[in-house]
Amino acid sequence: MNTKSKRHSYRILVIDDNTAIHEDFLKILTKTTGAGDGIEDMEALLFGSEAQPVPSTDFEIDTASQGEAGLDLARKAKAENRPYSLAFVDGRMPPGWDGIETISHLWKESPDLQVVLCTAYADYSWQEIRKVLGESDSLLILKKPFDNVEVLQLAHALTRKWELNQEIHGRLNQLAYYDGLTGLPNRSLFMDRLTQALNQARRYGQQGALLFIDLDNFKRINDTLGHGIGDDLLKAMARRLVKSLRLSDTVARPTDAQMAARLGGDEFTVILPKLEHESDAGTIAKRIETNFAKPMTIGNHQFLVTSSIGIAIFPQDGDTVETLLKNADLAMYFAKNSGPSNFKYYQESMNAAALKRLTIEIQLRQAIERDEFTLHYQPQIDLVSKRMSGMEALLRWHNGELGDVSPGDFIPIAEESGLIIEIGEWVMRTACRQIGRWDEQRISIDRIAVNVSVKQFIHPGFLKMVGDILTETGLSPRRLEIEVTESLLVSDSKEVVRILKTLKGMNIRIAVDDFGTGYSSLSRLKEMPIDCLKIDRSFICGIDNGTSDQSIISAIIAMAEGLDLSVIAEGVQTTRQVNFLMDKRCIEAQGFFFSRPLSAAHTEDFFHKALSFPENKKSD
Repeated sequence: MNTKSKRHSYRILVIDDNTAIHEDFLKILTKTTGAGDGIEDMEALLFGSEAQPVPSTDFEIDTASQGEAGLDLARKAKAENRPYSLAFVDGRMPPGWDGIETISHLWKESPDLQVVLCTAYADYSWQEIRKVLGESDSLLILKKPFDNVEVLQLAHALTRKWELNQEIHGRLNQLAYYDGLTGLPNRSLFMDRLTQALNQARRYGQQGALLFIDLDNFKRINDTLGHGIGDDLLKAMARRLVKSLRLSDTVARPTDAQMAARLGGDEFTVILPKLEHESDAGTIAKRIETNFAKPMTIGNHQFLVTSSIGIAIFPQDGDTVETLLKNADLAMYFAKNSGPSNFKYYQESMNAAALKRLTIEIQLRQAIERDEFTLHYQPQIDLVSKRMSGMEALLRWHNGELGDVSPGDFIPIAEESGLIIEIGEWVMRTACRQIGRWDEQRISIDRIAVNVSVKQFIHPGFLKMVGDILTETGLSPRRLEIEVTESLLVSDSKEVVRILKTLKGMNIRIAVDDFGTGYSSLSRLKEMPIDCLKIDRSFICGIDNGTSDQSIISAIIAMAEGLDLSVIAEGVQTTRQVNFLMDKRCIEAQGFFFSRPLSAAHTEDFFHKALSFPENKKSD
């Protein structure tokens, strides 16, 4: 089958002080090529392309009479993104630059330009040429006088070589500067562009912004559904990110420097090199978050992905690329801690908070070894019999450097760092041992409740750890109550159900802590082997303020009765709350009304005191 060849067009620059030579090159290189000129046969021989049609070639010729004028043309061609592939340069062009000096200037502007130096035998020695221009495979010498076929051969061969070099350079550039998965610029190109943007902002008194973007809970998707689904999700997010920037010209004028990049994993960045107002960066961040959060389907799975974005304005938020990136990352961390689909601007105060967090994490890693943890116990009261029905073990930490550290400060850090696994084991073992000590003192406590984090619950060694502790301490499994958060029940993980059923099979009680805040469905509760619901303290506090929380509490108690579950009200502080709960047949409660969390010694004192509900008792 005869296939027509595609025609290629290359730009060639001729620099010679003799205008008659210009005409000669135009006649040789712009005449119509055909079967009679032998070019196709010559190219087949040169390139070994006998099996494929050799593309016909068109040459676009520009001429200059001096080296300086030729350099100006080369600069213009490059600026227009239509560079020359080949230059024929005369050796002697008085009174201006000679051929070698001209080539030197051309290569500074266009290092990949192929060059033919046209010279008489006596003009230069090879040693002279190499001394000035160095070794190069982009330079050939054409001795005068030259034959037309020589010029044609060189033109075809060198323009094809230039094209091949461009293709290779393009592939190498793609590998070196672009992310192989998403096609976005990678860290190397991002750092280079951010450096340019920061220098530009300082030089011209402008301001720009760096956005640091992290996908919320991406690791969970990757670990649960596999890296294939995770990769497809990252590619989809990259497309949405680019689309968000295309829409941003109403607040930030797009330039070559504005770009999105993937730093690695689920971390993306955006450079906005020129902003009219700082608030414009927030407008773009909000658009990105909105586009990210739109539902998408990959395979058989539907996703709703949220993101956290940190914003650093430059140059004021960082005078170096490293500082700017660190501060944007820090702002992202604070955004993530504020909940899904949030963005935060960097503030100087964040550094103090970050330092505090780092100090807590460092000290936390040695807390068990230093014996800095203690357990306090909050009584759980049977509202009918007015006796203590159980205890909830609550972790406390006193550090020599930090003093008393609030659980609200150190528990989230323990979760993020993975230290919660070791700490959680210490809590459960210590609580079970304490029950054994109280048994020896004839202090009878029906059960001990221990909070277990989601990360600890799904840890592969969790069930074995629980069994080992019960065996080691001799505690009856029915006296151990494990409290899990409602968010655990929302998960569709079959592994969660398996662990719950295994615990239930061991006769361990399961309580859902902070119930009412996690949006678990009734059908989900029916499937789970749950023993107890603990009504969140926020609803209990609302008893004194209005009817909506009272209605929620009444509904939870009624639902629990229907599912044959017990109920404990948390955070009880007033007589009115106690009376309301008793009226609604809530059997158990805990809170400051009865007792604050107590040390082990004070718990023993509390046990020996008669419990009463004084009518006028106020909140502590």
